[in-house]
Amino acid sequence: MRAKFSKQAMQTITDIGTLIVSTPGTCGGCPRIAGHRITVHNIAIDFNAGMKPEEIVVQRPQLMLAQVYAALAYYYANQEVIYTEIAAEIEEYDRLEAEYTAKRQWAKFVCI
Repeated sequence: MRAKFSKQAMQTITDIGTLIVSTPGTCGGCPRIAGHRITVHNIAIDFNAGMKPEEIVVQRPQLMLAQVYAALAYYYANQEVIYTEIAAEIEEYDRLEAEYTAKRQWAKFVCI
């Protein structure tokens, strides 16, 4: 028996290659979910923290489940690069936090 598909169902097909984009000047040029400022890094961090894709969609209701899976597919296809970029971001965050903390400590000392 042959399955029948309506023309309407065929029109809703999404090209998965359009779900992840990189735009210079937006999110530092990092790969992100098209139409959003949510990067593949954000999704990978949530996923590696133990969140399931369905939980990520609940946390970020503006996303569709397909977009989260596309971000995860991109992450796994480029895991080493993404991991290195995330590690560099964390290192920069730690450096900035230490710099800010040192300035606050100095300001307290000067004001005493």
